[in-house]
Amino acid sequence: MRIFRGHTRPVPAHVVVAIGNFDGVHLGHAALIARLTDAAARLGCSPAVLTFEPHPREFFAPDSAPARLSTLREKLELLADFGVEQAMVCPFNARFAGLTADAFIEQVLVRGLQVRHLIVGDDFRFGKGRAGDFAQLEAAGRRFGFTVEAMGSVTVDGERVSSSGVRRALAAGDMAHAARLLGRPYIMDGQVLHGQKLGRQLGFATANLRIKHNPLPMSGVFAVEVSGLGEQPLPGVANLGVRPTVGGTTRPLLEVHLFDFDRDIYGAHISVRFEHKLRDEQRFPNFDALKAQIAADAAAARAFFEL
Repeated sequence: MRIFRGHTRPVPAHVVVAIGNFDGVHLGHAALIARLTDAAARLGCSPAVLTFEPHPREFFAPDSAPARLSTLREKLELLADFGVEQAMVCPFNARFAGLTADAFIEQVLVRGLQVRHLIVGDDFRFGKGRAGDFAQLEAAGRRFGFTVEAMGSVTVDGERVSSSGVRRALAAGDMAHAARLLGRPYIMDGQVLHGQKLGRQLGFATANLRIKHNPLPMSGVFAVEVSGLGEQPLPGVANLGVRPTVGGTTRPLLEVHLFDFDRDIYGAHISVRFEHKLRDEQRFPNFDALKAQIAADAAAARAFFEL
């Protein structure tokens, strides 16, 4: 995937574009991208997305913005897996937020992306004050020579698929429902870092990942599978949170203990797939109590995987 930062440098050729935040890249997004790649093949163009960093709600209301489901890297990797070839990532700042709807069309869509065909969600609004709508895009398309289509909602068992629905499922610990909305288990990526070696002292060595999702969409102890260390995913147990028993951390940490695994993997970039929630994160009175609970968690995760 080719990635363009900002809209001032035009992409090299006409593209078919889908616009969105794509947080989590759920089944609704997957359906949108499928329509995008079909249109791109039909028109002989490259399939591209326009997305924003940070999420607009993080810019306008940082104290009440929803938890991120995916980092920018995770999002772009997932979109590339679905066939997106180019991504324009626009920094969502005061200048970008101040673009009028007409300026957004001319500067971003026409001059920046050289759009040939545009696909948006049926509730898409754009421009300063969210003044732009689908009718304005259609009118602009007639003027500048591009076509527009709206994508309706995707439902699963009667529920509209949305990023907020995935967040609710994760917060409730319902990993199976989150997976139904996503089309796959929920995943977090990260680089394995050196930690305080506390897990090793407790008899459960862990791979520590500093997580950029802050606030977290969920926390607790989970049965997980890890990709990136071989041909097959490896089962394990993971704690996602702030480690309240051992002094706590100011930023979220993901600690993964892989079963029957003893390799040095510092620096590796791995993907952690959350299959089942075992319990909430909690504070224990001492290390002995923590060690006993970790052993119980590991046994429960092994039972989940039928190991």
